[in-house]
Formats: sequence, structure tokens, C-alpha cells
Amino acid sequence: MTAALRGRSRGVVKPAGLRAGWLAGGIVAVLVAAIAGLAFGSVSLPPGGVAIELLNLLPGVHLHSGLTTREVAILTELRLPRVVLGLLVGGLLALAGAAYQGVFRNPLADPHLLGVAAGAGLGVTAVISLRTGAVGDVTSDLPIGVPVAAFAGALIAVAMTWLLGAAGGRDRSPATLILAGVAVSAFLAAGQTYLLQRNVETLREVYSWLLGRLATAGWHDVLIVLPYAVLTAVIVLSQRRELDVLTVGDEEATGLGLHPQRSRYLLIVAASLGTAAAVSVSGLIGFVGIIVPHTMRLLAGPSYRSILPLSVLFGGAFLALADLFARTAGGQAEIPIGVITAFFGAPFFIVVLRRSRAVSS
Repeated sequence: MTAALRGRSRGVVKPAGLRAGWLAGGIVAVLVAAIAGLAFGSVSLPPGGVAIELLNLLPGVHLHSGLTTREVAILTELRLPRVVLGLLVGGLLALAGAAYQGVFRNPLADPHLLGVAAGAGLGVTAVISLRTGAVGDVTSDLPIGVPVAAFAGALIAVAMTWLLGAAGGRDRSPATLILAGVAVSAFLAAGQTYLLQRNVETLREVYSWLLGRLATAGWHDVLIVLPYAVLTAVIVLSQRRELDVLTVGDEEATGLGLHPQRSRYLLIVAASLGTAAAVSVSGLIGFVGIIVPHTMRLLAGPSYRSILPLSVLFGGAFLALADLFARTAGGQAEIPIGVITAFFGAPFFIVVLRRSRAVSS
């Protein structure tokens, strides 16, 4: 009986691996998005010169890019940190969204829709609002403790959503989880509003952060988020085969010798850590965790061995291009990047919702 179960499970869950063509496409997307983000803006730079100047950052490479000293300074000191931050944040949000969808077996799971981003936002708002002398541009001078507070808030939020989703029974349907996430987000938003009213001197700065932005004056924010991004990526990507097994159910996973709950908790913690790190430096940027993983699923197949690494690459490219649009489309006034992602994400969410309802029926 056990051997038959294992044989049947192996036949069901053996997915195709990551194809080299898709991996190459993801790398090309990152390079194109990076060069576009570095070349275009209030001061346009030649893309070829930008690419050569990037090569000059490699040890032992000294090529003539044709850029002036001022243009090189704009490239390396202003735009490069922002583009790198966009790649990191986009990759983290997309990776977290894909992990949540696999863990909850819910196509609508997303850091924002599950309340995770709201919990991280509350933690960040608490640190910014309550610290002594919290006046100034919060996006360019984030304290080191901000990601820790965001992580704590994210874990609390996902636990509340998970428990509330089970209030009506053990069956956590997609609609139940989304409703629970909405309720948790509203509750945490109320706490966030209370903190802001008690600390009105930081209202403008925190509100600007909440809309989502990647404004940075150097490598400070990148250095803050980088360790969390590496840790999250290592943990989640190492569990990609386990996620494929979890999609067929806990009984089959146990029959294959796995520990579903242990894998599930590890992935939830890792995805929450990545979300918290992204939120702490970029604010509340929504829908990346839905748009990118679902696009990868439609194009590259249902295996998480493909979805997870491709979500990192294409998620970073997507947010870097969205940031480029945000800082160039509005003329002198920069559009919050959260507005850009919501503009594309809301219709996409409706499509995913209709598809999930059609499949469930």
C-alpha cells in the first residue's frame, strides 16, 4: 500500500526542471531593465555608454565609455543604488508571493492580500513614529532596527490571517483566506492610523513611504535589505521541490518522507522575512507577488522549480521598469511606484480571481 502510494505520488509530482532558455530570458530581462533604469531619467545617458561603464565596475576592466565625469557620478552614485534596490525588492516580493501561493495552495495568496505587508508596515511605522527626533526623509535614513520590526509585524499578520481563515473550519478556501487577510489588514491599518495621529510630525514622511517608493541617496538601503534578501532566497529556493510536492496534498507528501508542516512553517517564515525586508525600504508596493508568479506559471509551467527562480529575475526586472516609469512619466513630479503597480495589478487580480473561480467550479 505504501509502495503503491509512493509510486503514484512520484508519478504525479515529478515536474519539469528549469529550462535554460527561460533562465537566460530572465537574466536578459534583468540586464535590459537595469540598463534602461540607468540610462533614462531627468538626464538621459547613452545605453551603450552605460553598459560599458557597468563593465568598468568589474576588477581589471578599463574601457572608455564616452561618459563625462558628471554623468558617471549620476550613474554610479544616484541611479545604480536605486536600480539595484528595485531589483532586490521586486525579486523579494515576487518570490514571497510565489511561496505563499504554494504553501497555502491558493492562487490569490500575496503579501498584501494576506495582510503580511500591512503587518510589516505597522512595524515600520511604529519604529519611525516612536523613535526620538523622527523627523526627516525616512526613505534615505532608515535605522537598522526597521527590518526587524517589519519582520515581527509580518509574522504576526500572517499568523492572524491563518488563524482567522480557520475560524469557520479546517478548510481554508481562497475566498476565506482573502477575506481574513482583508480583515487583518484593516485592523492593522487602524493601529497604524492611531500611531500617525499621535505622532503628526512624521505624517508626511510616513505617508510618502506608505505609497511606495525607491528613492535612495546611496547604498544605505541596499546594504540594509541585502542580507535579508540573500537569506530569504536561499531558504525559499532550497524548498522549491518541497513546494511541488505540497501541491498534491499533505498525505502524498508524507508518503514521500517529507514533513509538510515543517516545510510550510519554514517557507512562511522565510517569505515573511523577505516581505518585511522589502517593505522596510520601499514602502507598500502591491501586486508584484501576484503579477509575476502567475505570469511565470502561465509561460514556464506549474513547477515551482521554474516559478521561484524566474519570479526572482522577472520580479526584479518588473519593478525596476515600473520605477523607471514612475520617475519619468510624471514630468517633474515623481509618481509613487505603488500607484504604478496597482494600476497594472488590479486588472490582473480580477483575471486571476475569475480563473480561480472557474477552476474551482
